[in-house]
Amino acid sequence: MAAARELDAPQRQVNDLLSTEQQWKFQHQKMHAKHHGHESMHTEMILILIAALIVAQIVLVQWKQRHCRSYNLVTLLQMWVVPLYFTIKLYWWRFLSVWGMFSVITSYIIFRATCKPLSGRTPRLVYKWFLLIYKLTYAIGIVGYLAIMFTMFRLSLFFRIKTEDSMDFGVILLFYGLYYGVMGRGFAEICSDYMASTIGFYNISGIPTRNLSSDICAVCGQKIFVDVNEEGTIENTYQLSCNHVFHEFCIRGWCIVGKKQTCPYCNEKVDLKRILSNPYPFLNKWECTHVLYGRLLDWLRYLVAWQPVVIGIVQGINYSLGLE
Repeated sequence: MAAARELDAPQRQVNDLLSTEQQWKFQHQKMHAKHHGHESMHTEMILILIAALIVAQIVLVQWKQRHCRSYNLVTLLQMWVVPLYFTIKLYWWRFLSVWGMFSVITSYIIFRATCKPLSGRTPRLVYKWFLLIYKLTYAIGIVGYLAIMFTMFRLSLFFRIKTEDSMDFGVILLFYGLYYGVMGRGFAEICSDYMASTIGFYNISGIPTRNLSSDICAVCGQKIFVDVNEEGTIENTYQLSCNHVFHEFCIRGWCIVGKKQTCPYCNEKVDLKRILSNPYPFLNKWECTHVLYGRLLDWLRYLVAWQPVVIGIVQGINYSLGLE
């Protein structure tokens, strides 16, 4: 043991004398020297990785098509737990504190959404919270992306900001925006399903348990006081192509935040372009951008939730075959 410490001592002295960039280059050279002559082994590992990615994609697509609810639930739970493991392992206490605050507040929102009987104020509370999360993560992600572009074009040097610090700042903000954006949309979808099923005007099987009156909103179950052709003081009333009417905030929350594209009562296909129509072109483009951003978040679900699992399986296969 003492001999090993004596052998490691010169190496530690060399690391102390080298800068961070030089240490990285030195470690990189050591890695190349270690794996020199292993080209055929590396080819096998790459083929295993490609095969695993293809098989995983097929399995996940089939699972999502056949059992969409279980797929979404398992994916969301993985996204909630997997980053927590890496956070504790790597001592990322800042992320852990934000994760804790988000989890506490979201748990309360989920509790309110699953309570029976459901309060008439709960659907709006749920949609307001997840809409706030959605807009915050959108803004944080944009700032993070701009910070990365700012660094890549070397503009940070004009403000005497270190390249490493500027890039770290941008990457952290972009990760926070994308991660909590995906989480918020996932929980919003689950809450939307549960609340609508509790109210009784919506059923996943397509057969509602209650008859919908012409002056009741099927999303929140509350009375509609403003006619479709009238201009409301607080909000307007919206009518879908199936002639069912809703509070404008409720149907927008149902479609945009809750990721639904069908009528909450009859399950007829919803025309998102018509819902997003706005007399102010700037606001219309802004909301369409939010829809595109939401689709991006849905695509990133796979990378955040299932990519670590696939990589872990590939590493297990490589270890069992003796590949390094």
